Amino acid sequence: MSVIPTTGREWHLVARPQGWPKPEDFALREIPVSEPGPGQALVRNLYMSVDPYMRGRMNDVKSYAPPYQLDQPMGGGAVGKVVASNAEGISVGDHVLHFGGWREYATVDAKSAVKVDPEIAPLPAYLGVLGMPGLTAYAGLLEVASFKEGDAVFVSGAAGAVGSEVGQIAKLKGASRVIGSAGSDEKVRVLLDEYGFDAAFNYKSGPVGDQLKEAAPDGIDVYFDNVGGEHLEAAISRLKVHGRITVCGMISQYNVTEPPAAPRNLGMVIGKRLRMQGMLVGDHQHLQEQFFQEVGGWIREGKLHYRETVIKGVENAVDAFLGMLRGENTGKMIVSFED
Repeated sequence: MSVIPTTGREWHLVARPQGWPKPEDFALREIPVSEPGPGQALVRNLYMSVDPYMRGRMNDVKSYAPPYQLDQPMGGGAVGKVVASNAEGISVGDHVLHFGGWREYATVDAKSAVKVDPEIAPLPAYLGVLGMPGLTAYAGLLEVASFKEGDAVFVSGAAGAVGSEVGQIAKLKGASRVIGSAGSDEKVRVLLDEYGFDAAFNYKSGPVGDQLKEAAPDGIDVYFDNVGGEHLEAAISRLKVHGRITVCGMISQYNVTEPPAAPRNLGMVIGKRLRMQGMLVGDHQHLQEQFFQEVGGWIREGKLHYRETVIKGVENAVDAFLGMLRGENTGKMIVSFED
């Protein structure tokens, strides 16, 4: 029988960031922990995720996800171990994936928790390569961008959790060429040597348009956008007629206080008959089982590789989040609560 602690620490948003978030916008607070109610389980979190979309939830604006409330715990993906249960089908000792991150102990409704097996994959993988970022990559490439064998694909933010998986899935599905951009020479090396990209470049080393033209002299069919701005403008210029764009994220714009200058060539969308579609992973849950089977198989066979950047300690969660926004991670940024 697990012992329920009297208190646990959790991160609260205490001020809405203006531009780049600051550590003082957040507070780590000690909160009482209580027994779970009917249909609920109490989970001791072992790992939590920090993701770019969380920046948008810190603004008090209407969006696809409700904004974080001030002086309340923030939410996000987490994996933990059940220490008390008042829910049918969930037992003490089970491991579950849920959205009560940013805290040591989470009371979760059974209907919103998914049991996961650490024997099938390491627990952090359910937050990254086999989690929401992985399904985003899978659905965004195959369903939203209508990828087909022989397509040339460009991925921005390609060393991150989503981008690295997009490029590898494209290669495994028969892309003619896969190009990625990243923010350091070391990340470019990882894209080429570990993930099998055909070409990659450091966007900080020169104009994105010039580097993409050199990397994709014959143009591209698909652009998977994690960055927006200059990258989107460059991709529009290199896309072939009937090219497709999946707009997954625009991290270059999340912290700006002035409207972005680029893209300035959206008129090309007409002449090239481009298709540009935004995506939210929640619209593609019907692919979950197929995704688990196909991507899980590739991981077991050693065909799909992934990296994680792990920061230890709940007290360092905000530092991990800010580091992720600055691009300090390679692969999925994870916060470990384990001792």
